[in-house]
Amino acid sequence: AQLVESGGDLVQFGGSLRLSCAASGFPFSSWNMYWIRQAPGKETEYLSQISDNGRSAWYADSVKGRFIASRDNAKNTLYLQLDSLKTEDTAMYYCAKTRTGGECSPPLRTYRTGSWYYCGGQGTQVTVSS
Repeated sequence: AQLVESGGDLVQFGGSLRLSCAASGFPFSSWNMYWIRQAPGKETEYLSQISDNGRSAWYADSVKGRFIASRDNAKNTLYLQLDSLKTEDTAMYYCAKTRTGGECSPPLRTYRTGSWYYCGGQGTQVTVSS
């Protein structure tokens, strides 16, 4: 399995970005997918979950109303629209699926938020300047 994030960039406060995540090697359309992030010196933070068919999505309070997750199962691609960006949104952003069984198979990496474990990609950097 592989997850490859892209779209991160340096953006000004209040700006927007669209992150993408290309999935391969597993039945993407059968999996709920997640966006998580990690800022320097901070723990990994859950951002969003989107259902396998894309009809439902849930968000952390910190990004609710500003970020929108979507997916195109025909393209095996996950998206995260980031609007009204703040300096505290500066982080490495990862797309991920829940970890089942043992360790994540490389090149996927293990990430944890609270008691939840994920297998995710290498990440894409978002930097918001003031």
